[in-house]
Amino acid sequence: MKKLAVGILAHVDAGKTTLSEAMLYTGGAVRKLGRVDKGDAFLDTYELEKKRGITIFSKQAILEWNGMQVTLLDTPGHVDFSAEMERTLQVLDYAVLVISGTDGVQGHTQTLWRLLARYKIPAFLFVNKMDLAGERKEAILEELTRKLDGNIVDFGEQGTEGFYENLAMCGEAALDQFLENGMIHRDDVTKMILTRQVFPCFFGSALKLDGIEAFMQGMEDYMSMPDYPSEFGAKVFKIARDNQGNRLTYMKITGGSLKVRELIGEEKVNQIRIYSGEKFEAVQEAKAGTVCAVTGPSGTVPGKGIGIEEAGAMPVLEPVLTYRIQLPEEADAAVMLPKLAQLEEEEPQLHITWQEEAKEIHAQIMGEIQMEILKSLVRERFGINIEFGGRSIVYKETIQNTVEGVGHFEPLRHYAEVHLLMEPAEAGSGLSFSTECSEDVLDRNWQRLILTHLEEREHKGVLTGSPITDMKITLMSGRAHLKHTEGGDFRQAVYRAVRQGLMQADSVLLEPVYGFRLEVPERMLGRAMTDVERMHGQFEPPVMEGEYAVLSGSAPVACMDGYQQEMTAYTGGLGRLACTLKGYAPCHNADEVIEASGYDADSDTENPSGSVFCAHGAGFVVSWDEVPDYMHLESCLPPEISEGNDGEDGSGTAGRNGRKKRRKDEGHEEIWLGTDEIDEILARTYNANKRDKTGAQKRRWGSKSKTPSGTYTAGSLSGTGATAARPAKKEEKREQYLLIDGYNIIFAWEELRELAERNIDSARGKLLDILCNYQGAKKCQVIAVFDAYRVQGHKTEFLDYHNIHVVYTKEAETADQYIEKFAHDNASKYDVTVATSDRLEQIIIRGQGCRLISAREFWEETERTNEEIRLEFEDKKPAEKQYMGEFIPEEIKRNMED
Repeated sequence: MKKLAVGILAHVDAGKTTLSEAMLYTGGAVRKLGRVDKGDAFLDTYELEKKRGITIFSKQAILEWNGMQVTLLDTPGHVDFSAEMERTLQVLDYAVLVISGTDGVQGHTQTLWRLLARYKIPAFLFVNKMDLAGERKEAILEELTRKLDGNIVDFGEQGTEGFYENLAMCGEAALDQFLENGMIHRDDVTKMILTRQVFPCFFGSALKLDGIEAFMQGMEDYMSMPDYPSEFGAKVFKIARDNQGNRLTYMKITGGSLKVRELIGEEKVNQIRIYSGEKFEAVQEAKAGTVCAVTGPSGTVPGKGIGIEEAGAMPVLEPVLTYRIQLPEEADAAVMLPKLAQLEEEEPQLHITWQEEAKEIHAQIMGEIQMEILKSLVRERFGINIEFGGRSIVYKETIQNTVEGVGHFEPLRHYAEVHLLMEPAEAGSGLSFSTECSEDVLDRNWQRLILTHLEEREHKGVLTGSPITDMKITLMSGRAHLKHTEGGDFRQAVYRAVRQGLMQADSVLLEPVYGFRLEVPERMLGRAMTDVERMHGQFEPPVMEGEYAVLSGSAPVACMDGYQQEMTAYTGGLGRLACTLKGYAPCHNADEVIEASGYDADSDTENPSGSVFCAHGAGFVVSWDEVPDYMHLESCLPPEISEGNDGEDGSGTAGRNGRKKRRKDEGHEEIWLGTDEIDEILARTYNANKRDKTGAQKRRWGSKSKTPSGTYTAGSLSGTGATAARPAKKEEKREQYLLIDGYNIIFAWEELRELAERNIDSARGKLLDILCNYQGAKKCQVIAVFDAYRVQGHKTEFLDYHNIHVVYTKEAETADQYIEKFAHDNASKYDVTVATSDRLEQIIIRGQGCRLISAREFWEETERTNEEIRLEFEDKKPAEKQYMGEFIPEEIKRNMED
């Protein structure tokens, strides 16, 4: 028996769900013919679907007809749920496009047709509502061939000479066969349909069951089952939850088979369900061609490829408006955020984000209908009534020149360097990633990991912080360390490489653009044309259709906002406007949008553009424009491109905002990061929207920092130099804690470093003895933290060593992470000081309001403390020698002598 996945697509109200109902009834899958208007359709199971009479979520049903088993996938028809529909396309063998006989080809119908072409899905057409269309069959067929494709053929005339003539016009091989035999074999027609050379068209009325049986017989005759490989593969197209809250991963098996208890990645499949409407059958095995839902995996996402299957393409139709989610006063945003993330799993296009500055949750919404559905879902699942406000446009960014992005991540005992070639790509192509790096330079496993890190997140542009698109990013070179490189090191290097490249590039701000069709009475054509020009739009020459003039063109979404109401008013309700998202184009008012966004790429600490290098046992940060002076690998940028990016004036100007590449000073050497330098970084973050935008040159982060008096301020535990990141109010004295980044100190102190080269345990023991002396003098709580994150299965270990505390971190947790967490949790309760020279850690610690002392300064502090202890001991030592016998009683002395 043939096993096929067939999707039903249509513009809203074309009768798509009614056709699905008619097919299920005709095939015997349901005993009663449900109706959308009565709310009892087999596939409309959600309450709002019944109420509004539209499909919101894709559903599936099993249909058997003669020698064919079809998994029928009913997809949403409303444009607000286009992303849900588009994800379903990626698992279809065939598609059925439903056309309303009364409305003909509409704007969204053409969008669906383009998507079918993009995904190369063979398509059947069913023209519905012919009971209401009268004698318009020939006119409808002419419209279909004119607006969609010339190879659409009426299959209601099978066997006639005219039928074969129309088929013969669709391909040279078919024409030769027709001229020779006067007909075309069914198998050849099947192949033509499969390769999208022919598109069968059927006419009928789903509500009246007219033409349904002939249509289903045509599917059985001309649809063929794909050949599936024996190796396991699956494509995920949907995430949902059942009534008990179980997470469901909907997928199509595209190779081999899947059994219960088998692993998907590292997660076990607990149950395999074959759904038909609301009901399902639990099976032990799903073979190739099966569309099923599985429970167990929690890390799956729509579009993910499993096994031999590759990841799917990103949806073309996506939201272009962002809204602020308004929570009721009793709701805590921190509690609601992970709950809303569940909805984002099911609808990734929501892009639920937390805006730290405004303390707000934002979401991307397609339209009013989707907004209503989300309100209903949140109320139903979580018992919270939300509203939406603060609407804004979703912008994107791209580049218009080729650059090389370099990312280096080398704090102590970590290492990774990545070189990426970043090139502009065709508009609407999105992001593509590839590698041209030799495996002799970088092992294949590392290359795969780098490509994974490129694909796993949404990278921000540097103009407004909007997502980047229309770009080809190629891995050209990279380097790993045999001993010190961890997977997370390449993640950091990749993210920094992308940002470093964007900081150099000539970035372009993109805005969403609508394609529109505007119909107005002829006398109002001049007003309509003037409006389009005012909205920075473009249009083709007007076309007259009776008493109406038709304008077709495009205009920015931001400019067309509210035009529907305006047009309805000035035409007295006689005009019609249909808009579809055409794509993205250069923003018509880019400077205004950039200025209004207030985004400062240099202050975005979540997306750093600089790199981390290591010297003298400590990591230090290098600004993006100085990375080429420090990087370990040669540039991979072709010489002609490199010279072109330097600019005609030789100044090295690059990027939209006139950034300049600066070279490090001769003989300059970065060793320590001063506390006021860190405060400058923090100030750049906290005052991002208040920064001086005159373009004045900032002091380089790596330069030597001084106090107003010109003297260097060294921090100390006693508080003589180390200050909080922000001016602190006078408060009660709190218990003092000193946290030591153990291995960072060992490799920063020359004496301990030399000892560590011979025996690391001896170096660690000596450091602990030094800390014991220091604690005895200062009477603070001392905690020495050492990495044990490479030890498999190791749990956090706490030990007391004399008068100090020692911590060995758990598996996958570094000393840096432990200290940062301690600082975050305890900075408000205790007076916390951290001894380290790790620059990244320094910035984070200062950001928590803790004190900071570098390795060099702490060494000087311990030396001073030892000297104080020595002097104090000498002051208390008696001037003359004293003997024990002088103090022993006489009786005891005689006993000792005896």
